Order: sequence, then structure tokens, then C-alpha cells
Amino acid sequence: MRVPRIYQDSDINVGAALMLDAEAAGHVGRVLRMTSGEQLQLFNGDGHNYLCDIVSASKKNVEVQVLSSSSNDSESPLKLHLGQVISRGDRMDFTIQKSVELGVNTITPLFSERCGVKLSGERLEKKIQQWQKIVVSACEQSGRSVVPQIRPAMQLSDWCAQSTDAVKLNLHPRASHGVNGLSLPTGKARLLIGPEGGLSAEEILMTEQHQFTEIQLGPRVLRTETAALTTISALQLKFGDLG
Repeated sequence: MRVPRIYQDSDINVGAALMLDAEAAGHVGRVLRMTSGEQLQLFNGDGHNYLCDIVSASKKNVEVQVLSSSSNDSESPLKLHLGQVISRGDRMDFTIQKSVELGVNTITPLFSERCGVKLSGERLEKKIQQWQKIVVSACEQSGRSVVPQIRPAMQLSDWCAQSTDAVKLNLHPRASHGVNGLSLPTGKARLLIGPEGGLSAEEILMTEQHQFTEIQLGPRVLRTETAALTTISALQLKFGDLG
């Protein structure tokens, strides 16, 4: 039987007893209905897995004994930062979940001219928190022990202007080459994925001014979520650990 993986937002020390935080305890006790004597695996983002015995469990409180620690080598050698213009409905949730499964390290939600999503203030902050929870769930499911970060949302122009040693990539149907023609000397890439309506002419010019490399995926027009995941997969095949 597969041992459940649970994210615990605290220090974890081998040999210590540990009370799970409210979210982790609720998942173990109420959703999974685990009881004392069963085992689970904790991770906190430090790149390790921690095997634990459940000492006691109720719907709200779970105590575990930390038995051992092991390094988790599931991270890709490709360091990938996704700049995703916010999409409507559950498309953004889907893109975040699947990009984490594919190995993305950082995600920045972006606003652009054709974004179509109006978020600000408290509503935006709640969305960021919701997306970070999706990241954690994707790590639990996919076996990652390093938790990618959802950065604060920002304007596309501000993100493009940030200083970085990563190769900056932008999808464009008239690009001269695809992923196979790329070189990533630092092993790092920043991938810009636009909204459903695409980037405006002014925004495309702006990416060129900030030294983005244009790439294309083929002759078909892809939806924003399909474009993100297809490009991430292609980059991981060439520079990462898919294959």
C-alpha cells in the first residue's frame, strides 16, 4: 500500500514527536481517516522525505513520531520560472497544478492588456493563497519535496524587465526555431505564456526589447494552458529529466 505524502509547514526532526498543523491533521484524520499505528511520509520543502508513525489521530489533531529522513532527488536539473498571464475559470488552477507536476520551480501570475481577469486587493491575495495550496497538493501527488513558489502577481511589463541570468522565452508563431534550437548555458529559463487572446503587438515588441527569445511549437494554435504545458514538457525533454 502506498504511504500517503503530507506537507507539514514546520521543522521536522528525526526522533521527535510532532503535532501536525491544522491543514495536515485535517487531511490525515478527516479525509484519509488514518489511525494510530499507520505510517505516512511528511515533507516541508527542504528536499527531504520524513517517514513517520502515527501515535494518535482524531479529525482535528494528529501526533506522529518521526522515524527517519531521506533525501528526495526528484528535482529537475532545469530551473524553470513560468510567467503565466492569468487565465479565466479553472484554467489557471489546471496550469499551475500540471506545471508543478512537470517540474516548474517558480510561477508568477501576470496581468496583460488582454488578460480578461480582474483581481486586486483581498480577492487577489486569496487567489494567490489558493494557488499555493494547489502547488502543495501537486507536490504531494507527484512526489516532489521542494515546494515551488507562487510569487505575487504583477504586470507583464514589470516581469519582463526584471534582471535575470535565465534565458527568456516567448512563444511566437513566426519564430525561426523551436525548443530544439535553443541553448541554455545557465540551465535556467523564464517562460512567458500569454492570455487566451495572445499578447498585443506592443507587448510583443516589449518582449523583444527585453531580449526574449521567440520560439514556436508547430503549425497549430494552442490554448494558453496547452501552450504552457507543451512548452514545459518540451523544455524538460531537452534540458531536464523527462525522457
